[in-house]
Amino acid sequence: MLAVGALALAGCAKGGGGGAPSAAASQTPLENKAVSAITVGTAADSTGPAPEVAGAKPGGTANMIDRDDFSHLDPGRVYLNYNASVSLLFTRQLTNYKEDASGSIKLVGDLATDAGTTTDGGKTWKFTLKDGVKWQDGSAITSGDIKYSFERLFADFITEGPDYAETWLVPDPNKPFRDQYKGPYDGKELDTIETPDDKTVIFHLNAPHPDFNFTVAMTGYGAVPKAKDTKQKYDKQPFSSGPYQIVSHTTDKSLELERNPNWDKNTDPIRHAYPDKFHMEFGLQSQQSTERFLADTGADKQAFTFHNAVAPERVQEVLGNAEAMKRSIQGLTPFTTFYNINTKRVTDVNVRKAIITAWPAKQLQQIAGGEINSGKIATTVLSPTVLGYEASDLYGKLAKPEGDPEAAKKLLASSSTPTPTIVYAYNQTPTQEKITVAIKDALTKAGFNVVAKPLNPATYYDAIGPVDNQYDIYWGGWAADWPTGSTAIQPQFDGRLIADNAPNYTHLNVPEINTAIDQANTIADPTEAGKAWAAIDRKIMEQAAIVPEYYQTYFGLYGSGLGGVRFDPIQGEQSALDIWVK
Repeated sequence: MLAVGALALAGCAKGGGGGAPSAAASQTPLENKAVSAITVGTAADSTGPAPEVAGAKPGGTANMIDRDDFSHLDPGRVYLNYNASVSLLFTRQLTNYKEDASGSIKLVGDLATDAGTTTDGGKTWKFTLKDGVKWQDGSAITSGDIKYSFERLFADFITEGPDYAETWLVPDPNKPFRDQYKGPYDGKELDTIETPDDKTVIFHLNAPHPDFNFTVAMTGYGAVPKAKDTKQKYDKQPFSSGPYQIVSHTTDKSLELERNPNWDKNTDPIRHAYPDKFHMEFGLQSQQSTERFLADTGADKQAFTFHNAVAPERVQEVLGNAEAMKRSIQGLTPFTTFYNINTKRVTDVNVRKAIITAWPAKQLQQIAGGEINSGKIATTVLSPTVLGYEASDLYGKLAKPEGDPEAAKKLLASSSTPTPTIVYAYNQTPTQEKITVAIKDALTKAGFNVVAKPLNPATYYDAIGPVDNQYDIYWGGWAADWPTGSTAIQPQFDGRLIADNAPNYTHLNVPEINTAIDQANTIADPTEAGKAWAAIDRKIMEQAAIVPEYYQTYFGLYGSGLGGVRFDPIQGEQSALDIWVK
């Protein structure tokens, strides 16, 4: 999903508009580890309890401080990673992700006994619910609840969440899904979801989707009980299937959680419930939360944050503070940012390659505050957090991150336009003005004539959205909705999806790539599918459709009185699942 705000969406990255103040180029980068492996786990991997955290003990209250309240808690309305992170404490899905000490991630059964099974290449999916999974009132979670949870997603008040499953569960995927089914509130059921008994749910999709078991790991497909569905009101008080339940929620001020006595750890392979309570406080900008974490006094000793990163202006101070660094969290988020090259206007591939070759990646990173504030210099479409990612650097950007104007000149000399004019559109912010100067200087040295066009940040995507826009290069960003290549590549680079305001901002339309996308979407084995997506990634880079910018990083702090605070590579922020109070 497209990037518009600061690491806000599950499929979105922060916009190329705000930017951080310039930080010293000498700042020492943290080690940023990519996910070492993403695989589909077995039934044994799906059993609880979750492995114990060394030294952990039950009891106490964990505090969370952050900028924003959670905009949605009804799982069907959750798409933001921030909302998804807290939902893990009280909402369970059919599947979910389990990370081990080495950084490897497995898709496992959450409510289901395993990660699901298909015998026809992904068109039909069967899940069996575990024994002992219950709602907060002690009633059993049944296959009927799961069926209902998917049916209610078709209601007209649920518009903010993902719509993959809805599109795949109606007869015609090319027609609006709500025109084909209106939801369960008029008594009608969805006949493409079968529940032969209380433990079995079978999905009949309108086409093969081999990674549907990854799809249903999204919070947007979390369980909702029919008996407790309060429609629009459910967003404020969801009924718990996880280790905690909501006690109170004061909008924009606080959220209080306490243990759910009917959650059974033996059914749950990923969650712990060490603290007795979670107290969550909203309204703190990153500067405020950074100051409180650095002070590390009172209740803040037992505090963490899901989303707030270290304030850019305090990064150097934190890096030089050995005590604070012991309480730091870092890692690669799922977000990749890049500059789109409009292939409809810049038609010569050698011109596009020259743009990438001349691009001043290192200078731009320094202007944005260094690696810790911006991310690691990217060289591929796929993030290292996606299954199938393969390291590749076709244009030598890691060897010469400052750009290579002489090599770019040679590419232009062999092109149809040796001295091309390039229109670069950008968000008109102070940081982006500085970045634009660096880009213009680097491309000019390589032989380009650069025309810079400032755009209003509030209407940036409206300006670049039309297929017939008048710009050659413009910023963008994306993250996969789940860690396989399909939702990272197809929306952006399938030439058949080109339309006004659609996410194919490069307007790339290469039949060979389109066919390869279709073929990759039919591969049932995740590892083999990953290889196929990596090959497509390389084909896109060979077409020079984008200038990769960053694999975005996260750098945050927490209090000295907490243990088990870790980075969640799926959501790209801090995780509460292993937290315990010292």
